[in-house]
Amino acid sequence: MDGRDPLAGARVVLGVTGSIAAYKAVMLASALHQAGAVVDVILTREASKLVRPLAFQAITHRPVHQDLFHLLAETEIGHVTLGHQADVVVIAPATAHTLARLALGLADDLLATTVLATRAPLVLAPAMESNMLLHPTTQGHLRTLRDRGAVIVEPEEGYLASGARGVGRLADPAVILDTVRMVLARRGDLAGWRVVVTAGGTQEPIDPVRVLTNRSSGKMGFAIAQAARDRGARVTLIVGAASVPPPRGVELVAAPTARAMHAAVLHAVADADALVMAAAVADYEAAAPAAQKLKKGDGSLILELVPTPDILAAVAAQRAAGAVPEHLLVVGFAAESCDVLAHARDKLRRKRLDLIVANDISAAGSGFGTDTNQVWFLDRRGAEEALPLLPKLAVAHALWDRVRALRQQEVRAG
Repeated sequence: MDGRDPLAGARVVLGVTGSIAAYKAVMLASALHQAGAVVDVILTREASKLVRPLAFQAITHRPVHQDLFHLLAETEIGHVTLGHQADVVVIAPATAHTLARLALGLADDLLATTVLATRAPLVLAPAMESNMLLHPTTQGHLRTLRDRGAVIVEPEEGYLASGARGVGRLADPAVILDTVRMVLARRGDLAGWRVVVTAGGTQEPIDPVRVLTNRSSGKMGFAIAQAARDRGARVTLIVGAASVPPPRGVELVAAPTARAMHAAVLHAVADADALVMAAAVADYEAAAPAAQKLKKGDGSLILELVPTPDILAAVAAQRAAGAVPEHLLVVGFAAESCDVLAHARDKLRRKRLDLIVANDISAAGSGFGTDTNQVWFLDRRGAEEALPLLPKLAVAHALWDRVRALRQQEVRAG
């Protein structure tokens, strides 16, 4: 994958069936195409009554397929060729009728025969009326398809075509798109890795209302988790306070305070391949948080602070004691406002890190809450590298490139 979007260059067969939600498949086809996928759309007869082939053809710049026995070339039967070429088959929306046909292995139209002819992974996004979805027969077909390896994008709750409110709405196209990415990422260069990423800031209570915190948005940590996910890793994302939503498809662990994050990290790294500590963990906490809200007085308020647990030091101690995998790679961050490289080198040595990512939070475009970052990578072997100002997702992919290189160096060394 080498840091690319898993969809870039992927061959996607998009099956569209006869649900009123078929119009949303046009948006999904557009998103797949914009991500760089080659999209072949198969419309069932019922779907073509709801949305015209030209809508998909205009978006994908490819012919839309409907006929079971159509020829792509003189020697190519459509369902066989499409099935063999596909990297993933996506059916969105998938009706109850379609789920039944797929579960039974019927081959009565182009879409059903393509699914039988392919060995590519299958992603299904059901959409139907609530009673149809919850009927034991439909649920049984979904279980059968899951057991065969199909990935189900669960329908959402909301207003349905009938006017009633319930479960059965087609999942948001962005959710389906992310699911397809995760399925394709199984062939990525971090496939088989289990990684732990921390993100956001911690909030240390002063009283039931007030906290000590920082300006971390969580954006950098979330980008690191997303990049690892898109390269095939199984990701545990330990999150403090954040101002943006986390990526989908990762295991989320809430850790609002430094002590909670300390416990969560030590638990998660017990079987991890890499830990990336991107969270801005508070260095101090109140020595004795008040049980009741503090009232404003006439004089000053003196608050006694004590150090929070040092998470990276605890991980280093666990490594030394053999309590974590010997091959665990540990990455720290140094967000500094002066003497950036000197502080980063010192932290790299003191915390016994494999890699540290340093940035100047006072630099334009590189502080908290921005969508970009300008960083240096410093590793345990003494290598130092400066990156230009980049989007945070690009920085995240560059980070995983360096982590993989460190692992390969370890393997070669022995």
